[in-house]
Amino acid sequence: MTTVIYIGIDVHKDSYSLCAFNFRNNQAFAQARIQSRDELVVKYIHRLVDEHEDAEILCGYEAGPSGFGLYRHLQCAGIPCVLMAPTSLPKAPGKRVKTDRLDALELAKHLAYGTYSAVSIPTVEDEAVKDYTRMRNARVEALKKAKQNVLSFLLRKGKSFSEGKSYWTQIHYRWLRAQQFTDPLDQETFNEYLQEVIDQQEKVDRFNQRIEEIAQDERWSERVGKLRCFRGIDTHTALSLVSEIGDFSRFRTPQQFSAFLGLVPSEASSGQRELRGGITKTGNVRLRKLLVESANATLRGNVYGQKSKRLKARQAGNEVQVIAYADRANRRMHRRYNQLTSRGVHNNKARVAVARELSCFIWGMMNDKTE
Repeated sequence: MTTVIYIGIDVHKDSYSLCAFNFRNNQAFAQARIQSRDELVVKYIHRLVDEHEDAEILCGYEAGPSGFGLYRHLQCAGIPCVLMAPTSLPKAPGKRVKTDRLDALELAKHLAYGTYSAVSIPTVEDEAVKDYTRMRNARVEALKKAKQNVLSFLLRKGKSFSEGKSYWTQIHYRWLRAQQFTDPLDQETFNEYLQEVIDQQEKVDRFNQRIEEIAQDERWSERVGKLRCFRGIDTHTALSLVSEIGDFSRFRTPQQFSAFLGLVPSEASSGQRELRGGITKTGNVRLRKLLVESANATLRGNVYGQKSKRLKARQAGNEVQVIAYADRANRRMHRRYNQLTSRGVHNNKARVAVARELSCFIWGMMNDKTE
């Protein structure tokens, strides 16, 4: 019987702590602390292989802010490695001692006993697109903050917009550019605030244009085109879903996909008592937020009657069954929302429920379950 040596790696910015574990004799050995250089990990593993010629090696470490660099380096060196989801690792209650050495040992034991869930590793291309779309989100947040700064400054100075019902329209921008202040320093402050809004808006527009170009690449164009058939999902959201999830087939059911996004209700049931709470909010925070925004956009439009020109343009070129599936999803989400609100469910809860429905339809679309 082949001996397998499990190597747990506690990864930090400045150092790696390593520990080998032999499942057959329940023995930990070769504990070491090295600099955070991937080539040193390879050297450590090669030394173990030389000492245990008939043994197989399996490495593992927790997914974290360090990314996938170490994983890819080990894979290139022909060393099997897995990334473990931190939320899947059981924690001993009452544990008061925590060191890097003990963490590495615990990771090695999790590997040996299989008490973990592996993280899906994106391709280099998918990771690059994911980071780019996240940068776009950062620019949107900066734009939102810049707009808040302008409105707060005007409110403090007793100036309010009354020429229209909506902010940040052409009428509102004309009104903003016409504002004058008696104090020169106030005028300079306002000009800087307004210029920041304009600069951030230009950055967001530039990111949106580039994302449209990226989505035309053959690696993503087909899947992005299918997702854009849904009402409320345009290029940015579609490309974010494709790049962040990668392989949708790793979720066996749509319920698993919804659970991954944290859109399923929490539960604390025991004995005869059954208690359900709010959604779990686990998993990918960014995708969950995007789906809730998509659900809101879906519900703002009228699902009955003629489709909008933008939706028709997004659906053009897709297969008939794909378009029919997306239309069925749009009608289903409106019916679900109306059912919940008619029962007295709060609007926000109903919208989150619609986002959960949307996630299930997305899973079906990406796994060719459109029949």
